[in-house]
Amino acid sequence: MRIKGEYTVVLVKPDGVRKGIVGEVTTRFERVGLKIAAMKMVWVDADLVGKHYKDDNEYHKSVGIKALENYKNYGLDAKESLGTNKPVEIGKIIRKWNVEFITSGPVIAMILVGPGAVKLVRKMVGNTFPSDSQPGTIRGDFALDSSFQSNLERRTTYNIIHASGVPDEAEFERKLWFKEKEIFEY
Repeated sequence: MRIKGEYTVVLVKPDGVRKGIVGEVTTRFERVGLKIAAMKMVWVDADLVGKHYKDDNEYHKSVGIKALENYKNYGLDAKESLGTNKPVEIGKIIRKWNVEFITSGPVIAMILVGPGAVKLVRKMVGNTFPSDSQPGTIRGDFALDSSFQSNLERRTTYNIIHASGVPDEAEFERKLWFKEKEIFEY
């Protein structure tokens, strides 16, 4: 038997762990009524993170298209900076940056459960790019990075936290990050 509601996976990334805001982040989720069904600190290897950030052309293309839009919005030349303007190739570069970043320090992985948990958590987390996040969201309150800065420095955007985007993704991530015996009911 499981706790009633929808499950979602949240990762407090190495930058969030280093900032010492894990308690504040989990408190926000608990205050709205979400339950923590599982939580652990892990220092993940590239193999696990490589499964989390899919290594397929569909993923690479969608990430690359978003990056190209950001480069254009900031008046930057992706080809000059990254050596290519092809979305799939750019997506591969960004995936590599993401893997390097997530493996750079400990991560807090948790499963939250509650009605509409995926959508609610995404709303609480805020925009992927902290500089575009509203005050009151986790990224809006605790992260300062922007896609402009990360593009200039040729690295991933430091945005404190990951949250599953849709229920199917949450299910995939639950199985990737947790064994069934690590998920609790209460």
